[in-house]
Amino acid sequence: MEILDQIRQTLHENAIVLYMKGTPTFPQCGFSGKAVQVLRACGLTDKDFLAVNVLMDPAINEGIRQYASWPTFPQLYLKGELIGGSDIMTELFEKGDLQKHIAEVQG
Repeated sequence: MEILDQIRQTLHENAIVLYMKGTPTFPQCGFSGKAVQVLRACGLTDKDFLAVNVLMDPAINEGIRQYASWPTFPQLYLKGELIGGSDIMTELFEKGDLQKHIAEVQG
């Protein structure tokens, strides 16, 4: 249960969280790289969101899958709410919705 508490705390303390494979500067899969590109296209810098590399901690990797009942990465959270992976992010971005959600989160 500790890891789920840690995930809850991370999501509570950070308005924008991307659980991904790798880092924003060195993504370890194409989907994670695409997610970072979408966030940057929304005007965010790497300092505007917390990127959690799920490859660095097996407990977080498994824990976040359980937390969200979402089996794949990346996973974008805005104010603790799961938005989805890179495909959903791209779709929302193309509609202009992701930019609106991010603006609301940033206040």
